[in-house]
Amino acid sequence: MNMTSPNAALVGQPGSRLLLDTPALVLDLDAFERNLRTVHDRARERGIALRPHAKSHKSAAVGRAQLAAGAIGLCCAKLGEAEALAAAGLDGFLLTAPVTSRAKVRRLMALNARLADLTVVVDDAANVAELAAATAEAGRRLKLLIDVDVGTHRLGVTSPEAALALATAIREADGLELVGVQGYAGQTQAIPGYVERREASRQALTALADVRDALVEHGHPCPIVTGSGTGTHDFDHEFGLFTDLQVGSYIFSDVIYNSIEIGKEGDRPVLPSLFVASRVISRQHRDFATIDAGSKSFSMDGPMPVLWEGPTPGSTYGRSGDQFGRLDLTGSDRPVELGELTTWMVPHCDPTMNLYDHYHCVRGDDLVDIWAIEARGRTD
Repeated sequence: MNMTSPNAALVGQPGSRLLLDTPALVLDLDAFERNLRTVHDRARERGIALRPHAKSHKSAAVGRAQLAAGAIGLCCAKLGEAEALAAAGLDGFLLTAPVTSRAKVRRLMALNARLADLTVVVDDAANVAELAAATAEAGRRLKLLIDVDVGTHRLGVTSPEAALALATAIREADGLELVGVQGYAGQTQAIPGYVERREASRQALTALADVRDALVEHGHPCPIVTGSGTGTHDFDHEFGLFTDLQVGSYIFSDVIYNSIEIGKEGDRPVLPSLFVASRVISRQHRDFATIDAGSKSFSMDGPMPVLWEGPTPGSTYGRSGDQFGRLDLTGSDRPVELGELTTWMVPHCDPTMNLYDHYHCVRGDDLVDIWAIEARGRTD
């Protein structure tokens, strides 16, 4: 337990969730553990592995829970995330974006030297040459995946021919080992309808299948085919392509994922578990009150937070600056109390979580633990 939170003294006290100093990031452990159990159990039943994305939580405690549930490893979007989680004792990372530049490659070699299992993606021959030179100097092999653009147009090779050229460069380099391919169709993850999202994912993954097939045909084994995400995890195994799924937000959900048909025919395999607790700090107006959670407490790159628990069910959140938010009181049958607690479903879990140092872990109305977010702010 990390005890640097101002709420540390409340751990274990009955009703302590209601006493939290706010704003506070709150993790409902019952919902979190249900999400973990449901998704990991289904993956086992379907014969597909999970390689969860730590960018969604940046926490060693959460990563350990995922590994204990059967995850084969963890993904990290950035080198700094992997470094922070490795320092906390975790191992088995896939870096899902290329690592380039002399300084970062040096850091990558140092991380590779201390871990039992590290893999990184590439999409450029110059990066392959850079990594080859570094591994020759470091004296330890590095595992690589070829990243494939399956529609995000952000990273990844755009043709089988480009992948084959990279595979040849990797084969000819001492110290590098090609172990497969990656393709993440981020553009499909939040399509509202289940059927439409499944079809969009199927079409996007055609490019990944084409690259995999071309590599295998030319003698480049692909034991790993990785990708997918929370929005498509319920069906991506059906295409017979992936060896593992890079689920991320499944442990938390958020306003985005809670608003789509995440499961088939109304099934909801993941439920909201991550919230921000906030308090009323001013009530000088008839139609709204001011709370202590503003744009520095919620990610504002998508929808607004949704009121989960509070004095005015159905009320909406309004922006009121960096430090403050507006609680709509329209339709309220009583005035709010100064200091009254409100609990909000986070709009987008990944960037909201990155605004905090701790998860305040609760069961019912009790604060039972505090978990550090060790990789918070590690965007390097």
